[in-house]
Amino acid sequence: MTLQAVGKYRWTICALLFFATTVNYLDRQVLSLLAPDLSKEFGWSNSDYANITSVFQFVYAISMLFAGRLIDKLGTKAGFILAIVIWSIGAIMHAVAIPIGTGVSNLFAWIGIGAVPVSIAGFMVARAVLGLGESGNFPAAIKATAEYFPKKERSFATGIFNSGANIGAILAPLTVPWIAETWNWETAFILIGAVGFIWLLCWNIYYALPRKQNRLSAAELAYIESDKEDEPVTEDTNVKTAKISWIKLLGYKQTWAFAFGKMMTDGVWWFFLFWLPKYLDAQYGMTGKEIMLPLAVLYSMTMFGSIGGGYFPTYFINKGYNPYDGRMKAMLLIALIPLVVLAAQPFGYISFWVPVILIGIGASAHQAWSANIFTTVSDMFPKKAVGSVVGIGGMAGGLGGVAISKIGGALFDHYKALGHIQTGYTIMFAFCAVAYLIAWFVMKALVPKYKPITDL
Repeated sequence: MTLQAVGKYRWTICALLFFATTVNYLDRQVLSLLAPDLSKEFGWSNSDYANITSVFQFVYAISMLFAGRLIDKLGTKAGFILAIVIWSIGAIMHAVAIPIGTGVSNLFAWIGIGAVPVSIAGFMVARAVLGLGESGNFPAAIKATAEYFPKKERSFATGIFNSGANIGAILAPLTVPWIAETWNWETAFILIGAVGFIWLLCWNIYYALPRKQNRLSAAELAYIESDKEDEPVTEDTNVKTAKISWIKLLGYKQTWAFAFGKMMTDGVWWFFLFWLPKYLDAQYGMTGKEIMLPLAVLYSMTMFGSIGGGYFPTYFINKGYNPYDGRMKAMLLIALIPLVVLAAQPFGYISFWVPVILIGIGASAHQAWSANIFTTVSDMFPKKAVGSVVGIGGMAGGLGGVAISKIGGALFDHYKALGHIQTGYTIMFAFCAVAYLIAWFVMKALVPKYKPITDL
């Protein structure tokens, strides 16, 4: 059956997921782009900055566990609406971090807790609210993909919407420094945070479950449901669905494989996202508009990894491999690519473009990896459990990100005191280079062959 005969409305839903992910990454990256200047304005050390970013990652991690369950319970449409309202408010709250921090510090002093610097307290609260809301994006997006795409198209669709992270990462350095220098840093948080409410209107108009979607042809609905599980999926909020316990899900090696893969690799992407502006400042003295072009180029490179990586497994699937085995073969080859990051520091003396390009290649590989690791969940679990399993893996990934931020901040302050901050970045880049191979071998050991879950 031709594409024209099948229809293509499912790609409209994919486009909405793409733009949601774009907004998601725009909002979370504003702070990192302003961090060099904010650190100087408020006197933050690398450990102070790590503590602020870690609050986002920790709340995001814990919330991911419940976000997946909440998305399964509320349904994709309502769950996404709730998530983006919360994270857009959190993004805007950064603009009033100082008044918030004053209140928090006064409260802590009143109850006898040691004083917390006003700026740090205020940004921590804003990051916590942002992390709470943003935790809903990927469970909802993966669930919507499982609803609207047959298995053979899911990694490609995931790669497309996941590339919204790259677009957000590209747009942020092109807009945030300019807004901050034209007006002020508060305006940057307000304007970028408000974009989420525009997306909300489009989502409310164009999304519905496939069987309730009057814009979907009968042929396309049949195509979407061509390989659906035996049990029907209901997301009517008036109908109570069977609850699958986390303990039961943790009894499957497939859950642990996904969670370990996320724990090892999510922090790498967050390190690139949150620390590269600080790296360019520490290594090359670049701040403000100076970092716009290098970061835009770096994150532009990741587009190739996200879309190409999502499509890559079809090469093996077309050769007769089942989706999971084809995906794992592709992921092994992808895991080799970040090794180029090992050369970022040794050859960084040539030009700042050397680490920018090499890290861009590694970050591109991460996006290719991410498109595939997400899809392993819908390969092996029934749709009713997808949100919960993605939530468990997201929590593991967030905790991995907390560890990388905290370790990175401590390393950078330690080596900065010794006058060799570059050594701290060399150590962190080395971990980023090998993390994917470690993750792949553990995942393969846990689930050596395709084994879908059929008893939930």
